[in-house]
Amino acid sequence: MTDSSLKGVMLMLGAMAVLPFLDVTAKALGEMGVPVLQIVWARMVMGAAMTAPLAVKAAGPGGLWPARASMHALRAVLLIMATFFFFAALRFLPIADALAVFFVQPLIVTALSPLILRERVGPRRWIAVGLGFIGTLIIIRPGLQAFNPGTLLALGAGCSLALYFLMTRRIAGRDPAMVTTFRTSLLGAVFTSAMVWTVWQWPTPGEWLLFLALGLISTLGHGLIVKAYDHAEASLLAPLAYSEMIMAVILGWWFFGDFPDLWTFVGVGVLIGCALYISSRERKAARRG
Repeated sequence: MTDSSLKGVMLMLGAMAVLPFLDVTAKALGEMGVPVLQIVWARMVMGAAMTAPLAVKAAGPGGLWPARASMHALRAVLLIMATFFFFAALRFLPIADALAVFFVQPLIVTALSPLILRERVGPRRWIAVGLGFIGTLIIIRPGLQAFNPGTLLALGAGCSLALYFLMTRRIAGRDPAMVTTFRTSLLGAVFTSAMVWTVWQWPTPGEWLLFLALGLISTLGHGLIVKAYDHAEASLLAPLAYSEMIMAVILGWWFFGDFPDLWTFVGVGVLIGCALYISSRERKAARRG
């Protein structure tokens, strides 16, 4: 591994250590009674405000205006849906359990890429997707435990983010990553601002501080990811996203006293194995190309 690749790996691991604090903050706000839509609004507004200077630095003032607005609008809607579903799932599930179900996202990207991106997926990757689905069933265990609406919400979040990533692939390389991130957050802020008045509760000073924390954590976490991709290739970094589970387990136990059961870890292990295999196949296909 080159020094640059090692730096990219360290940056990605740093991002995965930071981002679970976003879930902790959202779960804490939910337990305070703040409506989920208002939490999503705060995430989008604070994120747009904090990435605006970075977008200007990367592309000048012109970078603030969303070129290809329809594509960014679709991405913003999908990101809002993913964020809303996941934050709502945290009201019913521990952070690690919600994240475990959410990890189905890379498998959905692989399954839908032939339809949306016209990419070829070979039989071995289809088998990995099927095994990953079995891993998801191990985590959910339908019929073997009481139905939890948080499970469906976490699945909805994973599906929405998978579509978000597929749309991101379609526009990849056209603009600096931070400009794309800002434009999506900006449109997300506009859309959620148009809806949040229906559930608005005037925040307390403590809730405003947590809203600010949402923006700080998300900007720092995604900034580290952007920097990581500047130093290492995607196929090397993508599997490292699963290291987020480690910090999620620690924080869920520390702040809320939650700890996943054995079968959740087994299911996550199956999902991670399948995702690593898919990543390996994509890396080999890219080298052949």
